[in-house]
Amino acid sequence: MFHPQLDRLFSGASELSASDLHLVAGVPAAFRVTGEIILADEDAFTGEEVNAMALSLLSPAQKQKLDDDWELCISIKHPVAGRIRSTFYRRAGIIELSFRFTGANVLTRDELGLPSTLVDLARRPNGLILITGPTGAGKTTTLNFLVDIINSERRCKILTIEDPIEYVHENRKAIVVQQEVLTDVRSFNRALIHALRQDPDVMVIGEIRDHEAIATALTAAETGHLVLATMHSPGVSNALERIIGVFEGSAQRQVVLQLANTLQGVIAQELLPSTDRLRRVLAYELLVSNHAIRTIVRNNELHHLVNVMQTSQRDGMVLMDNCLMDLYGKAAITYDTAVSKARQPERFQQMQG
Repeated sequence: MFHPQLDRLFSGASELSASDLHLVAGVPAAFRVTGEIILADEDAFTGEEVNAMALSLLSPAQKQKLDDDWELCISIKHPVAGRIRSTFYRRAGIIELSFRFTGANVLTRDELGLPSTLVDLARRPNGLILITGPTGAGKTTTLNFLVDIINSERRCKILTIEDPIEYVHENRKAIVVQQEVLTDVRSFNRALIHALRQDPDVMVIGEIRDHEAIATALTAAETGHLVLATMHSPGVSNALERIIGVFEGSAQRQVVLQLANTLQGVIAQELLPSTDRLRRVLAYELLVSNHAIRTIVRNNELHHLVNVMQTSQRDGMVLMDNCLMDLYGKAAITYDTAVSKARQPERFQQMQG
């Protein structure tokens, strides 16, 4: 049973097609709809009300974890709103809440606006595929779309490590084992090390955050596994720079070689308001590894990536600025939105001119 106020708010979020709900002391319920915050037309919540709603969702062990760490992220399921990622944090000594609604079904490629080349990458037997972008860019949605493709087409074992689980995949052609941090495993890194002993064909890492996770993911990709992972980074080049940059000396050289040998592709994505502001549109850049890309990575000359991507469109590569121009040309986004998100606004303006 949910707290009555939460039950009402979750149902309301579903009616609004909200992606997020924020419960902050001193303001009314705040829904994020098509990327913008909308405040409910009702009284502001007190700190005591928000605290009571927060604690109603937690088990004794989770309450202890929140007391110890002052922050917590769990997954819950509501009969109307479906699966919800619930984040607890403290402000001025009060527990507050942020909810992300993930939906019950994995959307199709056309519904998501993803390129067909990305599906081809998911069909590769091994290597590393990265999904990157800022918070709220739909990385987890894309990740689960790829898992669903593999689950539908390949007889294999898929092992996911998530914090928390946002989509539940039923076994289809594949066996899907989903492990949740703090529910099934103690930490990402411990789970990653143990995962290699569980005979997976595909490993799905909710987020790679540090050098230990990166090293384990690269080793898994190098030893014949297909590894899908997300990370927070604004673009393709930034993602690869971040992976390489967390290592030094001989360890960095080893990682550079592993990355050059195993990288299959990187998609960097953002969700932008549509022209009518009734929905959000996916903008992305996509790198697909070929001989030229692997050479650039092996030589750690990432500043050449943009030029190679620009001249390798036949391989399915897409630069963010070209994608933005395409979306603008289709009247999916406004010119101002396109320019504000362009990697090189001056060049974008020249393209338009």
